[in-house]
Amino acid sequence: MTHAKDYYKILGVSKDASPEEIKKAFRKLAIKYHPDKNKGNKEAEEKFKEINEAYAVLSDPEKRKEYDAFGSQEFHRHYSQEDIFKNFDFSSIFQDLGIGGDGFTRIIFRTGGGGGGMGSIFDDLFATHGGQEFTHGGRGYGPEDRFVYRQPQPKGQDVILDLYVTPQEVINGDKKIISLQTGGFPEKISVKIPKGIEQGKKIRVAGKGVQGPGGRGDLYLRINISLPPGFYFDKDGNLVYDKYVKFSEACLGAKVDVPGIDGSTLKLKIPPGIRCGQKMRLRGKGLPGSGGTRKDLYVRVMVDVPKRLNSEQKKVVKELQKVGL
Repeated sequence: MTHAKDYYKILGVSKDASPEEIKKAFRKLAIKYHPDKNKGNKEAEEKFKEINEAYAVLSDPEKRKEYDAFGSQEFHRHYSQEDIFKNFDFSSIFQDLGIGGDGFTRIIFRTGGGGGGMGSIFDDLFATHGGQEFTHGGRGYGPEDRFVYRQPQPKGQDVILDLYVTPQEVINGDKKIISLQTGGFPEKISVKIPKGIEQGKKIRVAGKGVQGPGGRGDLYLRINISLPPGFYFDKDGNLVYDKYVKFSEACLGAKVDVPGIDGSTLKLKIPPGIRCGQKMRLRGKGLPGSGGTRKDLYVRVMVDVPKRLNSEQKKVVKELQKVGL
């Protein structure tokens, strides 16, 4: 199956669909394409597996978030089929649909004789895609055939590390080589920094976590953008730069230079009478978002009050005081 898939289209829901709407759409399609209702129909079998894959992603908040952020192609570069179905509870899902029971440790298939049917689908869907092992006695899939679920050995713990990147790496995308200590030995890993990755987002590196009985866990690299002096992110995630101006400039207005996050120099026109702390927006001069388009830069205008005044300055300020300034 191709990795370029629109899971929302497969389930027939919108991209802002609620979890309840997604589950409702999945149940409807799962019943419609259930192999017991479509015996011998290979197209229905593929559709059945496809909707399960779509639901495994969209029903998982973390997987759905990454799928929405990076799109199908980039998502499948980081998620294998085994990863997609990891921790997906088929037991409860198919019990809801009326197939399977007793914690899914025993499933009775009534497909007649001759192989195929539901058994072949579960062989393919679970044993291959789910990374889970099923054994069964015989290939007839008659009333007494039994599938026994064997719990896979647990993988090691996932690891979360901070990865510091520059604004230029966020703007253009890049690759970084990071070093890990694995079993006391250094291990170098090449990591792709997607263009437009945002502060606090995580990059998943499969199989680079702690070793466990069933293999290594995953490594998650949490993005920290190293901003130049004066730049910071506000509580809403906007990129902000504090620009200090003179009292006379705040009163009369001025044209001032502001450093760009990409190293350029920007021009900002300050209107007369601007208040200290007021923000002005420079459109398209911030960091890019997940779609690659540059966001806005907000400049917070601050009035620079000198700590010491010379005699002439004191005289002028006193004159201003006399006239109400």
